[in-house]
Amino acid sequence: MRLRKSIAALEAPEGHGHYAVLPFGVAEIDEALPWGGLPLGALHEVAATGDDGAAVGFVVVLLGRLAIGQDKPVLWVADRDDLYAPGLAALGLPADRLMVARPGRGVRPQWAMEEGARCPGLAAVVGEAWDLDLTAARRLQLAARDSGVTVLVLNRGAGSSAALTRWRIASAPSVVSRSGDWAWRWQVTLSHCRGRGVGEAGVVATWLVEWHDETHRFRLVALAGNGPA
Repeated sequence: MRLRKSIAALEAPEGHGHYAVLPFGVAEIDEALPWGGLPLGALHEVAATGDDGAAVGFVVVLLGRLAIGQDKPVLWVADRDDLYAPGLAALGLPADRLMVARPGRGVRPQWAMEEGARCPGLAAVVGEAWDLDLTAARRLQLAARDSGVTVLVLNRGAGSSAALTRWRIASAPSVVSRSGDWAWRWQVTLSHCRGRGVGEAGVVATWLVEWHDETHRFRLVALAGNGPA
């Protein structure tokens, strides 16, 4: 009964105001989110489709900003040994702010993520999921809310309704700025957001954004089909 009450309170629509947030720094994205930015201490899903690394790069940017902003490490629950430290640092996540756990397959990654989500000494937890069911997602959301740790799931399966937000990230051609620096570009789609409806395209909004290595900031390139807020 206690768990049912906790879940009901968690899913109440009036619960937007109590979250601290991580602003994207792009007014169009922050205004599309009811909280004015990405809610901390909550569960968020990023659809990890394809092998171009776009979703991973987007998540790394968020992790770096969370780790630096809170002066805490982040935990990456991985099943492969392919994280490239210089690449992570280029996206704002230095190696000394990263902890990696390799618990194996099966239910162990979800257990490791949930244990990390209960630890307030972490800024965030990230892990991949192929079969994150609604019960497991709710447990992660409850653990994140109680501890204040932000949980990001690179979801390679179907999305779960327990996440506050769900994103789809696709790579876009990079460009060279006038100063000679490379600007990473992503097509960022907010496909689900609690408290927001979707437009005719079936998503909340879509944007083309840039990420600059030197400034470590997002910049809007184009508004690509923003749906009604």
